[in-house]
Amino acid sequence: MTNTRADRLYELLPVVYRMRDAEQGEPLKALLKVIAEQANLVEDDIAQLYENWFIETCEDWVVPYLGDLVGYEPVHEAGEPASLQTAQGQQRNNVLIPRREVANTLRYRRRKGALALLELLSQDSAGWPARAVEFYALLGWTQALNHLQLERGRTVDIRKGAALDGLGSPFDSFAHNVDVRRINSRHTHGRHNIASVAVFVWRLKVYGVTGTPAYRHESSGQHCFTFSALGNDSPLYTRAQAESDPTHIAEEINLPVPIRRRWLQADVTGDASAGSLPRLYGAGNSLQIWTGKKRGNDIIRQPVPGEQIVAADLTDWRYAPRRGKVAVDPRLGRIAFPVRHFPKHGVWVSYHYGFSMDLGGGEYERPLIQPGAAGIYTVGKGATYPTINAALQAWDEQRPEHAVIEITDSGVYVEPICIEFKTGHTSLQLRAANRQRPLIRLLDWQVDQPDALAVTGEAGSYFTLDGLLISGRGVQAAGDLSELTLRHTTLVPGWTLDEDCEPVHGTEPSLEIFSPAVCVRIEHSILGSIQINPLIPEPEEDAEQTPDELDDQAATDDERALARCQGQVPGGRLDPIRICISDSIVDASDPQREAIGEPGCAVAHACLNIVRSTVFGQLQVHAMELGENCIFEGRVTVARRQQGCLRFSYVTPGSRTPRRYRCQPDLVEQTVQEKDPGLDTATLQAKQLIERLRVRPQFNSVRYGTPAYCQLSGCCAQEIKAGADDESEMGVFHNLYQPQRMANLTVRLDEYLPARMDVGIIVSS
Repeated sequence: MTNTRADRLYELLPVVYRMRDAEQGEPLKALLKVIAEQANLVEDDIAQLYENWFIETCEDWVVPYLGDLVGYEPVHEAGEPASLQTAQGQQRNNVLIPRREVANTLRYRRRKGALALLELLSQDSAGWPARAVEFYALLGWTQALNHLQLERGRTVDIRKGAALDGLGSPFDSFAHNVDVRRINSRHTHGRHNIASVAVFVWRLKVYGVTGTPAYRHESSGQHCFTFSALGNDSPLYTRAQAESDPTHIAEEINLPVPIRRRWLQADVTGDASAGSLPRLYGAGNSLQIWTGKKRGNDIIRQPVPGEQIVAADLTDWRYAPRRGKVAVDPRLGRIAFPVRHFPKHGVWVSYHYGFSMDLGGGEYERPLIQPGAAGIYTVGKGATYPTINAALQAWDEQRPEHAVIEITDSGVYVEPICIEFKTGHTSLQLRAANRQRPLIRLLDWQVDQPDALAVTGEAGSYFTLDGLLISGRGVQAAGDLSELTLRHTTLVPGWTLDEDCEPVHGTEPSLEIFSPAVCVRIEHSILGSIQINPLIPEPEEDAEQTPDELDDQAATDDERALARCQGQVPGGRLDPIRICISDSIVDASDPQREAIGEPGCAVAHACLNIVRSTVFGQLQVHAMELGENCIFEGRVTVARRQQGCLRFSYVTPGSRTPRRYRCQPDLVEQTVQEKDPGLDTATLQAKQLIERLRVRPQFNSVRYGTPAYCQLSGCCAQEIKAGADDESEMGVFHNLYQPQRMANLTVRLDEYLPARMDVGIIVSS
């Protein structure tokens, strides 16, 4: 409630009464403020009751009631609605009873049987863009010369390269033989048959990167660049354009699909006959390139005209464009300029990439959280400070209690960063502005010392990284820092990536913790391994020690090392460091490497709380308070098994954990034993091994930088894809509720399908 509304009753009083009230310390104003607060609550509730009559403005709890008024039937196969008291329950209910589907129920009934309606159902009931295809139109058959149907599938013409690119895809236009398998079969799906209708859906979302510097691939040549500022190959995606006609069948430009080379070439040349319009390259479209030109002391960005773009295959950088042309490979995300005429003052790009959800650093909508009295220091082009270090220097000089250093663009910042809290500092946020994704690139600035993003805190100090992408080195937390928060941040696993998205320094940690009493919170982030190595004061060495005393000192080194692993310090004992991880990926690049651990210790002196996350690598911690809806692709070792609980998660066999509840592969092994209790030991173990291998998580990709990173494969066991406590999938993409979306869509398609047709859902990405 604003101050204006809080004092509105007081403002209605005559001025003379307000003057007398001010003379007595404003007791009347305080009384009327309390009354106004309650009056405003009643007034807001009455206003909301009116808003609840309409599906567009009603509260979430009203949606099922409005759906009941129009005869909307929830899909019980997707699960029953959850409690609205929790954020997770509200999010799940929004998937089970989509607001848009309730709003369009009557409209759908009027259009029942229309092909384009199936695409709208996919978007409204599951939130997935889709393309509907009637396969009977692609059957090869003999046509009468007097009744030609040119829209039917034709025989292959090898001269039409654009059509050949679509062979076997949702945009296939060639004729096929009959496939007698049904498209909705539970075993193997058929396609081309008279009764078959397919709905191709795209689960990946498209995220933009605006005005960021391209990466010069110097090892291949000064003229070679990649769209990705990390230097890895990243396929470019379309910025999907909305369909203007609801009866229109979606085309490539309307869907989040990778850009084909021939499609890009047809776009920049304006060859509409090739199936494309100039809607891919240019301002506000899927991609654009600028080059720098020096004018005086300034660098001016000049856009590269579409006429100069040439789509090419830049595998191994074999193609070299001629002068006046710029080669672009959208499949690999590469750019090549003429060998002797490359830009010397920088290259900037805007493009789109694919990923599953809002996770890590990215240009998407995210909440910004800060103390009310925080001082804000803006960094970026046209902002108050040109560099992060300049803002840090001002923060150090002015000494505000709470501060935010906000980067206002998606640029690349190459500078050493060392943050040290001093007297007067309580909290500091280093964050990106909303819908921005800056990259902080840490280089090897010093020969004999680490060059990580170092944070040294004082007692009671708090530090937050929010919305950033950090590569080249990791983050180090030292001193008496009280809390370290990573929110919507990416610490590139392995520091940097090569062309194939393989980590260059796979054994190096992304986060090193030297603070002995810090609480680490990781939310909606991607990072490499976490190394815990709290700095414990060592006993001072005496320069005048005798040889016998030195031998005794060496004999106690192992004891001190063991004491350090257990958190014992001179004069007391340290509490385990708290690490709370939610909706994140911890990627050690290999299941055999440590994802969370401590050098020289069997387990790290840390207490872990992890929910809805995916971990690649071994977990070695003192205790695990809670592990829920997670995938641990690596052995878990917990010292204190009596403390905590692990539930609804996949745990690598051979792990040492606290008590487990409904975890895999425990459940399938138990089922084998219960089905046939009379099996001998050898047969039982063999069957359990088969089940254990069957439910092991399968991923489309396990390398950061690829669009399908951490996405569960279609052949993954159902026990993993719907094994969470609310029947969603285990792991970091739990909150997408994909099993519920699929169940919703399956039932709705059957309800509105044309008569005597079979429908199948085919996941394209």
